Amino acid sequence: MLLRRLKFLAWLIAVLVIAFGGTYLFAPQWLLRANFAREAMAAHLETHSVQAGDTRWVYYEGGDGPTIVLLHGFADSKEVWLPLAKLLTPHFHLIIPDLPGWGASSRVAGANYDVDAQAARLQAFVQTLGLQRFVLVGHSLGGAIAGVYAAGHPEHVAELALVDSFGLKYKENAFAREALAGEDPFLFHDRAGFARASALAFAKPLDLPGRIVDVLIRRNQRDKAFIEQIFNQLRQPSQYLALQDRLGQLTMPVLGLWCRDDKIIDVSALDSLRNGLTHASAIGSSTLSGCNHMPMLERTQETAQILTGFALSH
Repeated sequence: MLLRRLKFLAWLIAVLVIAFGGTYLFAPQWLLRANFAREAMAAHLETHSVQAGDTRWVYYEGGDGPTIVLLHGFADSKEVWLPLAKLLTPHFHLIIPDLPGWGASSRVAGANYDVDAQAARLQAFVQTLGLQRFVLVGHSLGGAIAGVYAAGHPEHVAELALVDSFGLKYKENAFAREALAGEDPFLFHDRAGFARASALAFAKPLDLPGRIVDVLIRRNQRDKAFIEQIFNQLRQPSQYLALQDRLGQLTMPVLGLWCRDDKIIDVSALDSLRNGLTHASAIGSSTLSGCNHMPMLERTQETAQILTGFALSH
């Protein structure tokens, strides 16, 4: 009997190994989706969708406590917040959408997706969900959208947290020079290009299995035209200064959280933020070492602690 059970166990393990290997080789996107589903479950998040305005929004929701809405950045998706969400859902009710045009949310051909248009769409989403007062957190491009939205709708935004945010003046760096010259480092068609883009955003090289990288490359190529469209829009002064020009309208408590060695949005943007907040009821700022542009992934624990302290302090 024992020998029979051992044979069955060995057979089962062999089948699982073959199945996993086959999936990795021929359908690695399934493994990526399964991992995201596992992370969402660990964070006690459920996936929902709702039609708001011209967009079918897909979003995560879960947790108990004050509501926090988290907005991702350029060419990203709601999944970037999953490691952080696991630390926040014990204390907060989280809503984490794919911004219109990105991730699983819908995209309208020929529509405008600049900062102002996205802020207007966010208001439709907020109204559809019936949200009243919440903490709004935005990363990178999501920070500019969050700031513009907060300036126009202070009745909804109790507190605003900007994480390595786009839309502010900062000391010109290599990324800014290349971007203004029309070079888009976020487009890639092979693993070498993915490595270069990752090195721009992360302090340490990403250690991802090759076939998973291939999935991300295919996704980037699928969205190539849209990425180019938005990137070219963001090169305009009305966009890369969209938040700077509205700082004086922000009246709620505002937090700026930056990685000290950000190669995309230089940390000098934090000074522009503090100096421009002439009417904010409270101003907080934090810088983190050992990360580049993605503190929610590179310094997850510290980012969670800072956001938790900010959200509960006002």
